[in-house]
Amino acid sequence: MRSDISFTVSPGDRQRLRAIVADPMSPQKHVWRARIVLLSGEDLGTSAIMAATATSKTCVWRWQERFMHEGVDGLLRDRSRPPGKAPVPPERVAEIIRLTQAPPPHEATHWTLGAMAKVAGIAASTAQGIWKAHGLSPHRWRQFKLSNDPKFADKLTAIVGLYVDPPAHAVVLSVDETSQIQALDRTQPGLAHEEGPGRHDDPR
Repeated sequence: MRSDISFTVSPGDRQRLRAIVADPMSPQKHVWRARIVLLSGEDLGTSAIMAATATSKTCVWRWQERFMHEGVDGLLRDRSRPPGKAPVPPERVAEIIRLTQAPPPHEATHWTLGAMAKVAGIAASTAQGIWKAHGLSPHRWRQFKLSNDPKFADKLTAIVGLYVDPPAHAVVLSVDETSQIQALDRTQPGLAHEEGPGRHDDPR
């Protein structure tokens, strides 16, 4: 063992450790942790324990040290990891979508991640994740169109949800724009058809 690690495996601990190894329902990570301590209690060296348990030197030392400080219970418990970012509340997401629909401040031509982060009080990475999840690309201002429908966020969420998590046994079909005609160009109503000279619509 490492020079700063020293412990004795008591008969009670040895019994618990052997039970963990013998139990077919024990997670494998618990089995080899228990074996490391059992072999350590038999005064085997680090190299021998590594070979017997197919683990690294640092792994052997880690679980020897854990047992020294926390006993058998410490072998069965993983260290807690720092919590991840809390999810953005749905009403906050809806507000960011609403802001994306509105003109950006300071007479800018389009929203940027930095501008949205500052106005909405969120991280730029969070704004990027919301835009990506909802298919929003306001920085592509030459092609991107924003609806002024007050229920745009609700409809967008419903459509995106249909693709991401469709109902059971459902078939989701997508119909693209007509070839050579993009809906992005249809920002103004079409002009009424006018007959030119010599043109007639009479089927006769």
